[in-house]
Amino acid sequence: MTLSPVTHMAEPHAVLTRPAAIADNDYEIVRRVIEHISERWRDQPSLETLAGDVGMEPTALQKLFTRWAGLSPKAFLQAVTIDHARRLLDADMPLLEASFELGLSGPGRLHDLFVTHEAMSPGEIKARGAGLTIRYGYHVCPFGIALIMVTERGLCGLAFCDAGGEGATFDDMAARWPFAAFAEDMAATAPYAARIFAPGTWRQDQPLRVVLIGTDFQVSVWEALLKIPMGRAEAYSSIADRIGRPKASRAVGAAVGANPVSFVVPCHRAVGKSGALTGYHWGLTRKRAILGWEAGQLNADQTAEAQRRQPA
Repeated sequence: MTLSPVTHMAEPHAVLTRPAAIADNDYEIVRRVIEHISERWRDQPSLETLAGDVGMEPTALQKLFTRWAGLSPKAFLQAVTIDHARRLLDADMPLLEASFELGLSGPGRLHDLFVTHEAMSPGEIKARGAGLTIRYGYHVCPFGIALIMVTERGLCGLAFCDAGGEGATFDDMAARWPFAAFAEDMAATAPYAARIFAPGTWRQDQPLRVVLIGTDFQVSVWEALLKIPMGRAEAYSSIADRIGRPKASRAVGAAVGANPVSFVVPCHRAVGKSGALTGYHWGLTRKRAILGWEAGQLNADQTAEAQRRQPA
């Protein structure tokens, strides 16, 4: 994987040189399946139907989904329905109990990416990136292409796009810090990509360093998002209550949408009060994909834990 050499926002943007098809990325097929599921979820489409929609044999699609998410397409469908989202809002329900008939086998380990964060000072925010160097790189990930941005203080940006959308995604992110200097540097961003999308590397004693660049209100919302664990969801109104601004649900929604560090700061776990997934800055299909992928990680963890507890 190579990039065209680019350093600054005013010049042509770096793009992946294999935009049409990335051989080691399953997300394109997963995305198409999720779109079909989203359009016809009430019909509970069969594996054969979904496979036919994407031109694959049912067995091959089953294997792809299991490889990508740790779930069958049917289990994935259950994990992204509105009924399941409503269950995730119930803080008293064991993780994934309703969808997979699996309860927690005790406190266990936390199933999440451990993060340590700091917020930039008001003066730094006001400067809108002046004097700041942001290094960036594009990386294939489970959800398409990830644009990762870092400063010397840690991860400051994570966005998503599909092949061919790299430039628009860069513009979206760079506009948040219009006076910063941007340098393409995959050597700097690759270690972040390797950790963020590999649950086996998530360790409490080695947290990921994140720097939050936003207003005091935005940072308070993003900090609240960091407290929503994998396997849960929280309504915008509940987040507003949590930060002491119960009448600010609409502003909370705007702050969630402006989150510059997607996935790591889990804005995908914010939902409507009814459990509806509502919007997502990088596309509702991708939000469903992330929630389903997380369900698969939890399912794998709990299955492994149950196996460890079985008598020898």
